Amino acid sequence: MSTAQHKIGSGFGANSTADEVLEGIDLTGKLAVVTGGYSGLGLETTRSLTKAGARVVVPARRRAAAEEALAGLAGVEVDELDLGDLESVRGFAERFLTSGRTIDFMIDNAGIMACPETRVGPDWEAQFATNHLGHFALVNRLWPAIEPGGARVVSVSSRGHHFSGIRWDDVHWRQGHDKWEAYGQAKTANVLFAVHLDRLAADRGVRAFALHPGGIITPLQRHLPKAEMVERGWIDEQGNVLNPEGFKSPEQGAATQVWAATSPQLDGMGGVYLEDCDIAEPAVDGGERSGVKAWATDPEQAARLWALSAELTGVDAFAA
Repeated sequence: MSTAQHKIGSGFGANSTADEVLEGIDLTGKLAVVTGGYSGLGLETTRSLTKAGARVVVPARRRAAAEEALAGLAGVEVDELDLGDLESVRGFAERFLTSGRTIDFMIDNAGIMACPETRVGPDWEAQFATNHLGHFALVNRLWPAIEPGGARVVSVSSRGHHFSGIRWDDVHWRQGHDKWEAYGQAKTANVLFAVHLDRLAADRGVRAFALHPGGIITPLQRHLPKAEMVERGWIDEQGNVLNPEGFKSPEQGAATQVWAATSPQLDGMGGVYLEDCDIAEPAVDGGERSGVKAWATDPEQAARLWALSAELTGVDAFAA
């Protein structure tokens, strides 16, 4: 049932767009849930899915902003969700389940990056809590709608997972905080989540994938000081993007998650990390920061993280 972590030669690449990977695919009658589907890559994901005929539910922390961004886009509905608040997660899931609908594509797209040390809930580090634990609880609470649809669950990670594995002795960074390493841990958690969910759910017809969408200038960078982005060579002093060839457009950035959710090329596969609309290769130690780190695909660490996440959130759809 496991899928090899090696390229399959999809025919797509870094420059492919979401519309291109959906060409010829009719999503009429399908339903997607896209967290954060009103900004950056999420907005492009929502737009392309609806263009192909899907209906998209967009849970949003900033509901008014979401409604404004999605105004005029047919086939979209907006609801409230704050991934950093487990009661908000519960509320959204209960409202959705009451509708009696099933989910075909669950795309965990929302996230925060490199924010200053912030605590949410019971003193949880915000990036781990929002990017991972909130989505963990959401998927488990929505499971009664996900399983009957034989859905694909897509966990949007990042090449940032190279920054850190899981800090098992201090996952909430109470002993000193580094915003980039904390981001890396959260993105590693996104991959491990997909690895173990696929292991648990594959025999029920549900498959899970994680992915790196590519480098894209979006509102995800909102927590970064301008000086830091200048120092990293992303923008100049006037805010213009430098080396635009090194960044994807939002349309290109959304492609891999749309491909993960819908492509027939991935039928029968799951539990792997994708980039540039293909399965990624394992990262090479000492090489360029590409591919997937072994710590992010280790099945034992994936099972350990699942158990920890279930303990922290009090939710596990697969508990005996």
